[in-house]
Amino acid sequence: MSEWQVVPLEAEHVRSMAECHIACWREAYQGLVPAHVLDAFDVDRRAAAWEKIRVNYPGRNIVAVVDGTVIGFASAGPARDESPVAEREISAMYVRKAWYGTGVAHTLMETVLAQDADTSLWVFEENPRARAFYRKFGFEPDGERRVEAFTPSIEIRMVRRAGR
Repeated sequence: MSEWQVVPLEAEHVRSMAECHIACWREAYQGLVPAHVLDAFDVDRRAAAWEKIRVNYPGRNIVAVVDGTVIGFASAGPARDESPVAEREISAMYVRKAWYGTGVAHTLMETVLAQDADTSLWVFEENPRARAFYRKFGFEPDGERRVEAFTPSIEIRMVRRAGR
């Protein structure tokens, strides 16, 4: 495999990021998210949404890139919960399956994780791989649950206290 690098999301990465996002959902959530939801994702719509986010929220998104192709990405910013339990939230953390275990996700997390702020994230309850990954960085479930916006699946909130 070629060497990867983590860089801020720029316009040149947006379409590849959208392709990566859709591929990651299809790779990681098969059997957890209904097939019709996974099949309905559209690269053009996803790219347009990421471009809006890139422009409106500069600096919140990073991508792992190999030869111009996005193989993973992460997003973080102020907490979005109605009653936040942390200052910051990691709103996205995705890596293509072919890159599992290579350190890409670790580097993405280290890049977006603020050491001096409490941080929360939402993860599928039935995603033990992701939950174990987040535990390595000090995240623990806080007991909060919700139905994910696009699926009937349950998400749990995990929180990491500053300085962990």
